[in-house]
Amino acid sequence: MIKISKTLPVAECHACVASPKSMQSGKVSPRVLVITLTAAVAIGAGLWFWQSQKTDTSRSSSAQSAGSGGSPSGARRFGGGSGLQPVSVQAVQRQNIRVMVSAIGSMAAFNTATVQAQVSGVLQQLDFKEGQQVKAGQLLAQIDPRAFQAALTQAEGTLARDKAQLQGARIDLLRYQDLLAKDGIPKQQLDTQVALVGQLEGTAKADQGAVDSARLQLSYSRVVAPIAGRAGLKQVDIGNVVQPTDANGIVIITQTRPITLVFAVPAVNVPLLTARLRKGQAIAVQALDRNGKTQLALGQVATLDNAIDPSTDTIKVKAVFPNSDDALFPNQAVSVMLQMDTLKDVLAVPQAAVLRGSQGFYVYVVNADKTVNTRVVKPGAVDGNWMAVEGPLQVGDNVVIDGTDRLREGGKVEVIAARVRKP
Repeated sequence: MIKISKTLPVAECHACVASPKSMQSGKVSPRVLVITLTAAVAIGAGLWFWQSQKTDTSRSSSAQSAGSGGSPSGARRFGGGSGLQPVSVQAVQRQNIRVMVSAIGSMAAFNTATVQAQVSGVLQQLDFKEGQQVKAGQLLAQIDPRAFQAALTQAEGTLARDKAQLQGARIDLLRYQDLLAKDGIPKQQLDTQVALVGQLEGTAKADQGAVDSARLQLSYSRVVAPIAGRAGLKQVDIGNVVQPTDANGIVIITQTRPITLVFAVPAVNVPLLTARLRKGQAIAVQALDRNGKTQLALGQVATLDNAIDPSTDTIKVKAVFPNSDDALFPNQAVSVMLQMDTLKDVLAVPQAAVLRGSQGFYVYVVNADKTVNTRVVKPGAVDGNWMAVEGPLQVGDNVVIDGTDRLREGGKVEVIAARVRKP
């Protein structure tokens, strides 16, 4: 008789071998529990991975069908549906184009003066506010004047004494002259009196000089502004002894109305600049912020340097700005736009329309039948977004300014935006 034995799973067999008593008692071994949980986690992870792969495949198929079915916006942007390339155009214009030269410059004060004490003494008061505009001759500070007033009084006293002696000597001279005419005195006595009068006249002149010097020293105790301009920060406080040898002085005044701008331009522009300056023509200069977007002030060229810098082949230009609103400060770095000339009533296209290829510079022109063809042009000066050109173009021709990346000669286009230049 054949015995049929039931085959147990390997895990169960190992469990039975490892713990026969647990099988008999009906309790589950910890090892069996761990193996069972591990198998369950592995099966769950496999099911989740299979389901996610199925979902990604479904989404990919949907996206492909949507793309082949044609999204209106996508087909319009790339010309996928109708085969027409969408473009933006703008009409060719005739207008004035400014010939501009860009540079980087630095503002400089028209004049700068360090106000220093001309006599030594104690600073009694400051009669200005830091940062204020002052006028030439305006009182800025007061130095203790008592010592200088005393010196002036002494000099004036000496002058008065010597003038009195001179007056007496002159009276005696007149008397001696009368006596000499009557042979009342010897001529030598008259000559001695003449010499005394001359000596006293010299003494009186020296005394007058001492008085003037003392009066000048007294006036120096009042410190006044030598030029008109903006007062800087004070360099000394009240109560300190100031001297003419102080390096920083009392305050620095910078004349900023007007203010100057110094910048360099290529030497190739020298002939045109000198010709216009010789004729007395104004050459406009714009001072912009460092980004070159916001105009800070408008001025004009004052003069050129006397030599070209051979290391950079540039020449320095000085421009003057009224700066009535104090928008510009000395040592301020600015972007510069120098208007060299103005091209009158020239053919102009948007700068974005001009492309460069093997044939040189060209533009795409949209014809009446919605086809495009290239026109070779010669670019000129750029003024803002517009460029002066020479070539086979007419006013009103529509040139492509956007969408040129997929254009071909003779290709069909669809104009989706036409810009009209505002007057």
